[in-house]
Amino acid sequence: MITYLKKISENKYFKFFTNLYVITSLLFLFWMLFMDTNSMIFHKELNNEIRDLTEQRNKLKIEIEKDKKLIKDLNDIDNYEKFARENFYMKKDDEEIYIIEYKDTIKN
Repeated sequence: MITYLKKISENKYFKFFTNLYVITSLLFLFWMLFMDTNSMIFHKELNNEIRDLTEQRNKLKIEIEKDKKLIKDLNDIDNYEKFARENFYMKKDDEEIYIIEYKDTIKN
């Protein structure tokens, strides 16, 4: 038993990892990476949230551009009337509108 302990204590890895500075450094590294309030896990979550918000911002910018184009197009009275007829099924007093729905477009 004593020879076994002596053999382990002479091992170069055992000597390295039982050094007080190495133990302290490893504990500090573990604490900073996983346990601290500013841990790497927390930073990863924040980076993911930043990426998602950036994607959402880009999508909203595209949507804003589409809306600006639509507003610009609706300044013309003919386009305004066409938009109202297509999207809100509006009609003139002397007209009748028939909505044709196909079987594959009807929602159950």
